[in-house]
Amino acid sequence: MAIHEHDTETTIEEILKAMSAKGWRITDQRKSLASLFAESRGYLAPKDVYEYMRQQYPGVSFDTVYRNLRLLTEMGVLEQIYLNDGLKFRARCESHHHHHLICISCERTIPFEFCPMKQMDGVPTDFQVLNHRFEILGYCGDCTPVNAKQQ
Repeated sequence: MAIHEHDTETTIEEILKAMSAKGWRITDQRKSLASLFAESRGYLAPKDVYEYMRQQYPGVSFDTVYRNLRLLTEMGVLEQIYLNDGLKFRARCESHHHHHLICISCERTIPFEFCPMKQMDGVPTDFQVLNHRFEILGYCGDCTPVNAKQQ
């Protein structure tokens, strides 16, 4: 399986387009935020995003950064996950329907095409599924603990 990759320019455009659709002004600060997520290959903690933004925009507050992360998640351009060290964010991959294996050590994201929704029994017939995510957390081949490799 391949490491999950996305096109940087397309991701920036998608994020900025979503911001614009919600009536947000497209400022240099918001372009920087979009670029950070488009160029990142892993998940980013709010603190990491704040530190990055603060270097370029010293007046930015942690609350503003965090609020933007939550709003971008609600817009569907960022996805969030709770890992061992807290809440993290990454650019949502829009290429096609797929799911992820996520290494809890290095946070490498590996896509897989199988969709378990097709095998879901017991979902009430009167429940309308609008969206779903399926993620499997574990260790990639490089990070598997030594004891587990020997079994």
